[in-house]
Amino acid sequence: MDKNFNYSSLKLGIIGGGQLGKIMSQKAKKMGFHVTILDPTFNCPAAQVSDKHIMGGFHDVEKLEQLVQETDVTTFELEHVETSILKKLYDHGHVIHPSPYVIELIQNKYEQKKLLDKEGIPVPKYKNVLSEQDLASFGFPVIQKTKRDGYDGKGVMMLKSEADIPHAIQSDSFIEELIEIDKELAVIVARNMEGEVTSYPVVEMLFDDRVNICDSVMAPAKISKALEAKVIEISEKSIQVLEGVGIFGVELFLTQSGEVLVNEIAPRPHNSGHYTVEACATSQFEQIIRAVTNLPLGSTKLLSPSVMINLLGEEGYEGEPFIEGIHDALEIPELSFHFYGKTFTKPFRKMGHITVLDDDIDEALAKANKAKKILKVKGSKKI
Repeated sequence: MDKNFNYSSLKLGIIGGGQLGKIMSQKAKKMGFHVTILDPTFNCPAAQVSDKHIMGGFHDVEKLEQLVQETDVTTFELEHVETSILKKLYDHGHVIHPSPYVIELIQNKYEQKKLLDKEGIPVPKYKNVLSEQDLASFGFPVIQKTKRDGYDGKGVMMLKSEADIPHAIQSDSFIEELIEIDKELAVIVARNMEGEVTSYPVVEMLFDDRVNICDSVMAPAKISKALEAKVIEISEKSIQVLEGVGIFGVELFLTQSGEVLVNEIAPRPHNSGHYTVEACATSQFEQIIRAVTNLPLGSTKLLSPSVMINLLGEEGYEGEPFIEGIHDALEIPELSFHFYGKTFTKPFRKMGHITVLDDDIDEALAKANKAKKILKVKGSKKI
């Protein structure tokens, strides 16, 4: 795709129709592009704002091929997809970014870690699990992870002692040393088709311990300039090693001894980058459109410190969602409310998020936590 391409008629395909696909679609429509999404769910969030919805699963090779054939550029809002047909289409010249080969590598967290390690990028100590003896090889406690299909804390288990081995994950897995974590950091890195790379500010992620889902994101992270530069350098090198095109969420650990270790990489817009919609000159959702269509990358300048908090489905409820407290929450200055349009809520399901801006990051956090206490997403049925 060269600079003389007629962008006024560009057709963008997005594999996945959740909240990430919805905001990507909205940004693509703002730029005048035609958007087709592929998702198995009727009236999924992205279907509500896109031009065409191909109803199909992410492993349906016929529907995947239809999406690619009908569009100029195909990209992703999730990585758990069938790559065999996408690799064939990519090899025949169809524009798919990140490439299906990058997606396939990232799908396997063990192979992802091996590549990063081989290229000199710091990662936690890890080992393939072939037997019960391997589970005990680092001593206890130790972290066990599935190689595939893990997300939002799923597919991750802490083995505290030898007594936990009978309850270990039975699918293909690997182990990692348990890190003494000071902070969990993240960086959104963009790389376009010409190899141009840019990064957003380093952010700190805080997690809901009940389900290990990212609860809130503080931008910028409270770290030194020297450490920020180191984190960005490691993150950008990781994406250059992958030769990825698009947007990548790089999650990292800052250890209590001051080491920076890459945890894992997501080849798509990431929860840690939601704050960019209000707080940065170019949001991560517009940036991915620019990157995969060979347009210049936008400015990642932070316009204001901000805090993003996920709105999760309340415990004890499921069914048609009901938002409690929205009137009072929107009285908080510089608060933006996002609801994803999912038609069914259940405990801890990501239903929306809020972003709060303030010149003082501590004030932003205080306002966000106040809103968190007010806003509740409940379902029509108690469980």
